[in-house]
Amino acid sequence: MTAFGTISRWTGALSVCAAFIMSSQAQAQPKAVVELFTSQGCSSCPPADKVIGDLAKDPSVIALSMPIDYWDYLGWKDTLADSRFSARQKAYSQMRGDRDVYTPQVIVNGATQVIGSDVNQIKTAINDTRKGTTVMSVPVSMSVSGKHMNVSVAAATDAPLANHGEVWICSVSKAVPINVGRGENRGRELTYYNVVRSWLKVGDWTGNAASWSVPLENISRDGVDAAVVYVQDGTRDRPGAMRGAAFTSLQ
Repeated sequence: MTAFGTISRWTGALSVCAAFIMSSQAQAQPKAVVELFTSQGCSSCPPADKVIGDLAKDPSVIALSMPIDYWDYLGWKDTLADSRFSARQKAYSQMRGDRDVYTPQVIVNGATQVIGSDVNQIKTAINDTRKGTTVMSVPVSMSVSGKHMNVSVAAATDAPLANHGEVWICSVSKAVPINVGRGENRGRELTYYNVVRSWLKVGDWTGNAASWSVPLENISRDGVDAAVVYVQDGTRDRPGAMRGAAFTSLQ
């Protein structure tokens, strides 16, 4: 299904921790961030939702579901949708210079779009995007300490640049079952995996090593049981390649 979203303005602010805090547990860095734009009202989306569930089991991949809202008029209002996801999908298309905005659509490492139900295309895109020297090259760690989430980002492998990118935290629900009452998927029980429930901007990143301490109360909400932090070139409205990311369970 194809459509266009509307970019909405949204920001977040956090306090910065001066100390450089590394994760208490060494973990292999993931090789890909896979973002699925999906909808409960899209009959072609359930296979892609299952693909994300399968990818979420792979520790080398951070798979995220971002339900969009532009199909709500078709007879079923997506209960997980957020207009910011629709805006993000359109921002990606503007950066690519095309008008490809559809569901199910996957964006791999902020760089390549493929059909969300085609796991072979997704795996190919993961390999292709990693041929660049900077994509997913920056070690990122996150750990919970008391009532705070500690986030650390290493220095870039290339020369630091002013206003190089941004660091964001996503609050995530690992699995959300939904009974769809109307629309194209009427009568089906669908499960959505690693659903992004909120975004919070940690700060700007210039390519230098940095760390932050984020109050958990800014991340937690009902149903949230995991968090993802990612470093991405560009800005929220002009997203570029993913530089690094980390995933942690909160329960």
